[in-house]
Amino acid sequence: MPNDPQEQQQEPTLSRARFGPVKATILAVTALLGLSGCASFSVETAQLSTPEIRATLQQDKVALERNVEPLGGPLTLDGAIARAIKYNAERRYRAMEEAVAMGTFEVSKYDMLPKLIASAGYRDRNNDLITRSIDSVTGLPSLANPYISSSRQVASSEIGLSWSLLDFGQSYYAARQNADRVLIAGERRRKALHNLILDVRTAYWRVVAAQKLEPLLRTTIADSEKALKDARKAEDDRIRSPLEPLRYQRQLLENLRLLETIEQELSTARVELATLAGLPLAAPYTVVEPANDVNTVWLQQPLDKLEEVALLRNPDLREGIYNARIAQQETHRALLKLFPGLSFNYGYNHSNDDFLIHQNWNEVGAQISFNLLGLLSAPAQMRLADTGVALADQRRMAMQMAVLTQLHIARLQYANSARQYERSDAIAQVDGRLAQQVANQAEAQKQSVLDRISQQSVSVLSQLRRYQALSNAQAAASRLQATLGMEPSVDASPSMPLAALTQAVSQSLQTWNKGELPPLEETR
Repeated sequence: MPNDPQEQQQEPTLSRARFGPVKATILAVTALLGLSGCASFSVETAQLSTPEIRATLQQDKVALERNVEPLGGPLTLDGAIARAIKYNAERRYRAMEEAVAMGTFEVSKYDMLPKLIASAGYRDRNNDLITRSIDSVTGLPSLANPYISSSRQVASSEIGLSWSLLDFGQSYYAARQNADRVLIAGERRRKALHNLILDVRTAYWRVVAAQKLEPLLRTTIADSEKALKDARKAEDDRIRSPLEPLRYQRQLLENLRLLETIEQELSTARVELATLAGLPLAAPYTVVEPANDVNTVWLQQPLDKLEEVALLRNPDLREGIYNARIAQQETHRALLKLFPGLSFNYGYNHSNDDFLIHQNWNEVGAQISFNLLGLLSAPAQMRLADTGVALADQRRMAMQMAVLTQLHIARLQYANSARQYERSDAIAQVDGRLAQQVANQAEAQKQSVLDRISQQSVSVLSQLRRYQALSNAQAAASRLQATLGMEPSVDASPSMPLAALTQAVSQSLQTWNKGELPPLEETR
């Protein structure tokens, strides 16, 4: 350390001269990096190009078709439901949503741990840190020479452990909220499964009706078109009175309009079922018509038992209960903000400063802090938290009444649809025999072609209504099943083979058809 004042004055000059080029270089590099950063990180609007859209769509198509097992034969109802559970995009989305909620919960648990922070730093000065002192008695500058208290270049490092009691409480209740959100995602997945099975059942029976009626429908339309052509020719030839051919054409056109309406109604069924079951939309496939009996065994169950099961298992009501718990945890988090924050820290430090006698040292500390102005907002925060709890409770009670209403309506719809199917089936059988009798008499020339076509059209319409009633009965059964919260107990993991999943779905549907309520202690 220089003692000569002249040397002291020269050294800063030499230091500035020595550091000048370095400082200029650093400033130039910094400016260059800043300019390049501004240029590279500028934000501009960028519309999607056609190749980008096409590439994205192709990637999505490949992702949706990946690992999808092709259909190897006729499609059964169990197989359609199994394929929908395994391959349906909405089903995959709900499963992914539950996985994300689980991941968020797993991550939030680590927030309760103390924070272990490692840091390192480096500084470089262009001159020495020279300080003066003042005499504490006289208040005058000390007669001692200025002294240097730190090296010009210093590298330091620290590893420390810190823990806050307030942060721990906040993280604890946040983790409990995330745990309930995982369960909510599971209930939404259950609800999505109910809706998926309902849609598959409805679409499947429409495809059965289309497959059964399309050949007869085409034949009847072709016969009507031929008879209409003959009637117009008879009108042009003026063989009979003009009124009779016109009335004949009017009836044929009305039958054609009815038949074409039926054809249009059935034409979309295959596409809807293919979308749900993960099949190619344009690929042809056949379905197997299940047994046509409508099971009414669930109507024999006591209504109070059905209500109890619905209140314990319905996914909407369970989601409301979880939301109420989340609101209660939010109240606890609001209360924690009113308490003082207490934190502890411990660290190990190192510095290569040559002027330090101890270059390695341990440091421990504790701190308590309290936001006094936070007391002003405490009443408003508590009122807000209590209102949130009351809102969640009210929503849960409203949902409870809604679930009971859904149960009674679903049960009535199930009973009504079963009776409608029985009546539609009887009418379809009578119209079928009538059509056969009229066709026989038409061959014997005892009935006109118009009578045969008209009766055939009525028979087709009756069969369509029969299948519609059967589809409505199956849909009503699915709605009752969904209201009771009795979805198929299927472990639909991605690794489960489709054949095993189909077998599990079949067993689950057979259990449902038995009409047995689950033991209350087994409700999930």
